[in-house]
Amino acid sequence: METALAKEYRRLSRDPGTHQPLAYLRLRRAIRNVIEHRDIEPGHALPSERDLARVLSLSRVTVRKAIAGLVEEGLLTQRHGAGTFVAERIIKPMSRLTSFTEDLRARGLNPRSEFFERGIGEVTPEESMAMNLSPGVAVVRLHRVRYAGDEPLAIERSVVPAILLPDPMLVDDSLYEALEKRGCRPRRALQRLRAVLLNAQHARLLHVATNSAGLSIERRSFLDDGRVVEFTSSWYRGDIYDFVAELHTD
Repeated sequence: METALAKEYRRLSRDPGTHQPLAYLRLRRAIRNVIEHRDIEPGHALPSERDLARVLSLSRVTVRKAIAGLVEEGLLTQRHGAGTFVAERIIKPMSRLTSFTEDLRARGLNPRSEFFERGIGEVTPEESMAMNLSPGVAVVRLHRVRYAGDEPLAIERSVVPAILLPDPMLVDDSLYEALEKRGCRPRRALQRLRAVLLNAQHARLLHVATNSAGLSIERRSFLDDGRVVEFTSSWYRGDIYDFVAELHTD
C-alpha cells in the first residue's frame, strides 16, 4: 500500500489537471484514490505517520492533517495505540449534508438502487404537513433498497414536490444529483434518528434476521429559500452503519 500511495501522490503532484498546491489536500486525495482502487482493503492499516512522512518527503504535521480530514469523513478510523485503519463499518458524519451515493463512492464502494416505486401522485395529509404543501399538490415518490454492490444497506421512501422534480425517471441512482442538475439541491436538513428493531418485511429486504437492530431516520431537506425539497424516511442496518456527530461546548 505504501508503494501505491507514494506513486499516486507523485502522480497527483505532476498532473496539472488535478494539481492541488496544498500538500495535505493532495495526500488526502491520494489516500482516497488508493482506497477506491482497492490497493488497501477495509480493515487494513495505513502506514504510520512517520513512514508516510519519510516516503513522501512531507512533515508529520502535513500527514496528520491529511489523515484527520479522512477520519472526520468516516473513510478512516483511528484506534488508540494501534494506528489508522480503513473503516470497515460505514461511518456517516452528521455535520455534512451528503447523499447515500456520495458517501459510498467516497469509500470506494459501488452504490446502486433497486426501485419498488418511482412515480407521481397526490400529496398525502402526512406529507402535506411535513413538507408544508397544499392539499392536491403533485409529488414524486421513490421507494427503493439502497445497495453497496450486492449488499443491501438501507430502505428509503422519498417524496419530492413535482414542481422541483417533474419526472421520477430523472433519478437514476442519486436523488441529490438529479436535484442538483435542476438547480435545487438541498442546502440544509433536519434529521431525526431512532433505534428500532427491523420488522419482518424490512429484515427480508436487508438480508438480516427479523428484529435485528436498525436505525430509523427521517429527514426533511430545504432549499436556500426555505422550501422543503425532500422528505425521506429510511431504515438502515445497525450492523453496518454508524452515524457520528461532533459536539462542542458552545
